[in-house]
Amino acid sequence: MTKLSDLGPPIVGKRHGNEPSDERDHFHKCGACGQMIDLRDLRQVIWHEKPGHEPLELDA
Repeated sequence: MTKLSDLGPPIVGKRHGNEPSDERDHFHKCGACGQMIDLRDLRQVIWHEKPGHEPLELDA
């Protein structure tokens, strides 16, 4: 299983528009593997766009 840290340092994106009113709005469930994705971390977003990916092992 690929660890999040294997993808390099965090890549923080800039938000366009207002901040969500709820912290949960920063997350999205991947339709392919079912893992929750933090949309503020571009590494996670790109990983979950790859066809046939597995869930990432989240590490500290």
